[in-house]
Amino acid sequence: MDPLTIQGAYAFTPQAHDDERGSFHEWFRQDHLERTGHTFGLAQANCSVSSKGVLRGVHFADVPPGQAKYVTCVRGAILDVVVDLRVGSPTFGRHEAVTLDPGNRRCLYIAEGLGHAFMALADDTMVMYLCSEPYAPRREHGVHPLDADLGIPWPSDVEPILSPKDAAAPTLAEAEKSGLLPDYRTCLDFYAGRQGGQGGQDG
Repeated sequence: MDPLTIQGAYAFTPQAHDDERGSFHEWFRQDHLERTGHTFGLAQANCSVSSKGVLRGVHFADVPPGQAKYVTCVRGAILDVVVDLRVGSPTFGRHEAVTLDPGNRRCLYIAEGLGHAFMALADDTMVMYLCSEPYAPRREHGVHPLDADLGIPWPSDVEPILSPKDAAAPTLAEAEKSGLLPDYRTCLDFYAGRQGGQGGQDG
């Protein structure tokens, strides 16, 4: 797995095996993830289908227990974005964007405490993602994906389509002021405790 510039976020491009029948690839391997110092206990698997321009996020969950995600796009294409929402992190407020589509087969791992968002770049785009914790509405939160302070480079030729909930989400500054955002040190302690002391490499 390749680390991104935000601690706790990794990209993975699986090796595809192609022949006259088609192709096969392992889109998730626990042992590959463990080499990063993270483990992943699967609690829920989601599938979303979106029209072009649909923008989902920036979503995150309270830590602990948070909700780590492992994301890939099996039809269409998305601009997938990780945002560091951990107050006190050296990369707080920064984002990284990665294009996921069936051609590149890339996958993205997003640790607990990080924000996640994506925009569908084509109609009928299908995204599959694994979650370390089940959905819990009371622990789920969002930051407005069009917040100018985040500066996420969403495609300018696509009109973003947001859910009412995402459209009403606070800005990063508002979320920080209200105490809504995860704490960086709490997240690091959580990673380390979950790994039995092996997760400290992110710190």
